[in-house]
Amino acid sequence: MKPEPVVAITGASAGVGRATALAFAEQGAQIGLIARDRDALETVRAEVERIGGRAIVLPADVADPEAVFDAADRIERELGPLDVWVNSAMATVFGMSWDITPEELRRVTEVTYLGGAHGVLAALRHMRPRNRGAILQVGSALAYRSIPAQAAYCAAKAAIRGYVDSVRVELMQEGSGITVTSVHLPAVNTPQFDWARCHLPNQPRPVAPVFQPEDIARDIVAAAEHPRREYWIGNMTRVAILGTFAAPGIADRYLAASGIQGQQTGEPLRAGRRDNLFETVPGLHRMRGRFSEETKPGPASMAEGMVRGALALAGLAVLGVGASMLIARERD
Repeated sequence: MKPEPVVAITGASAGVGRATALAFAEQGAQIGLIARDRDALETVRAEVERIGGRAIVLPADVADPEAVFDAADRIERELGPLDVWVNSAMATVFGMSWDITPEELRRVTEVTYLGGAHGVLAALRHMRPRNRGAILQVGSALAYRSIPAQAAYCAAKAAIRGYVDSVRVELMQEGSGITVTSVHLPAVNTPQFDWARCHLPNQPRPVAPVFQPEDIARDIVAAAEHPRREYWIGNMTRVAILGTFAAPGIADRYLAASGIQGQQTGEPLRAGRRDNLFETVPGLHRMRGRFSEETKPGPASMAEGMVRGALALAGLAVLGVGASMLIARERD
């Protein structure tokens, strides 16, 4: 990655997106900050510039493709050619699938899936003529391992994973110099648990273990510098993904027993609680959420080569179990 790269970040007003902006700023990057809340983005811009980077504020809803394309155009005009595009914007709804309305399901899809696709298209419009650039999709272990009470989010994360996988192959077929990397995350201590829409009886919480967004951001910046097909961040991400490949039925039963309670605190959902699904919530735009006391040290990432080795081991384990079962059946 060149000195002072030009970087676009969606979801830059809070959480992982905000932390990623600050991590790039430490390298002197020029950053286009994309999110809905202008005031929150102005605060992030000031933080970026205090660190030594440069930033412009680009208020936009990633569900609106024209707004995303316009943001990319402004970055090119005001900062220069895009080097890195980071899709970090997301939306979720906590609740059983039958309690989620069609409008809520559509909105999560429009932000978390289509918003990511819009970002990819905006980046490619500028990167393909130059035949260079890096696109990073912030994913989740839930893109592989769906859990209860977040059906809309899990589906959207699985969808954007499928989308960027196709785009990656198309670029490879073209012989492109553009890289497409998915960075799949564990639970992160962000404000989403204070402002995501919730139909559960208690306040939502991340599933332990929980990590701080700035630790995740360092892995995202490293992924931009050393692009691979995928990075799996944290041990629980690996366990969730490999466990789904090796024994999905066991994972289903485990999550049925513990997955819903594990996403709730003991605190009843607050009356009048505002959420950011359709509108922003002023005053809650922060990098960290309220679970700092239980966070773990920064997770180590798992790159593509390690993933292949782990998958091979998981495959051998499954084959071994299957062979044992067949031998036992034949003996009976």
